[in-house]
Amino acid sequence: MKAIAIDVGGTKIYNAVINEKGEIISEIEKHSTPKNLEEIKNLFKSIIAKYENEVDAAAFSTAGAVNNENTRVISSTGNLVENYRTIEFDKLSTKPVFVENDANCAAWAEHVIGASKGMPNSIMLTLGTGVGGGIILNDKLFKGKSGAAGEMHFKMYPDKRRACTCGSYDCFEAYASGTGLKKTAEEMLNNPDATTYDVIDGLKSGDKKMTEVFNKWQDDILAGIIGLANLFDPDCFVLSGSMAEFVDTDYLEKGTNFQIITMPTKVLKATTGNYAGMIGAALLALGVK
Repeated sequence: MKAIAIDVGGTKIYNAVINEKGEIISEIEKHSTPKNLEEIKNLFKSIIAKYENEVDAAAFSTAGAVNNENTRVISSTGNLVENYRTIEFDKLSTKPVFVENDANCAAWAEHVIGASKGMPNSIMLTLGTGVGGGIILNDKLFKGKSGAAGEMHFKMYPDKRRACTCGSYDCFEAYASGTGLKKTAEEMLNNPDATTYDVIDGLKSGDKKMTEVFNKWQDDILAGIIGLANLFDPDCFVLSGSMAEFVDTDYLEKGTNFQIITMPTKVLKATTGNYAGMIGAALLALGVK
């Protein structure tokens, strides 16, 4: 069995044919994300038409929350086209079409063939410019009543210290993301021009102040993991995304297990790579568990 998998981001769209083993068996194609609704729909249609006769399904990994029927996006991010939520994905192909949130797809890829394989309960944290999340409980994606579960916008502080991209204040994403690291650097160094690159370069060279900034950022991630561990009692946490390569998983795992009231958990780095969203989408569309 095979699926044409399409990964939809705010700036780039990738697609490839993926089999039931999670193997990419075609060239990976890349497109700039169109800026209006008709253009993005036409791009989807052209990608699917190219492969429709040789696959069993079309699978979308997309930014935004997806309904429980896996047919449409119910809340999209600001970097996608206006009215993206109105796309009826199930009408884009004569073959079955499956749509899922990109972090959920990545979590499923890790669950089936990656770091959390064999673990019924896991939480994926995608640490990038923002923070994505995917929760798997008893070998099933936890989607909530509407499909929007797993958004990492729980409160870290109650007193409006830092604005979040969602319009609220002091969400986990505002602290644990790459953007959060930059903001922490700005605050601790009293320097509005501080960047994440400055912090990472300083960390690598042993700079004391930059190391303190990094440690504060990592402790904010730890605080979120502790809360999630107490709520969901997972077998493991899987960290992915561009910022995940810098975190110390041993530190996070030891710190978590020292403070939680549930049973010990693991903190692991993702293994399915940059195309985890496409892989997970294909596996879900093909019904691979």
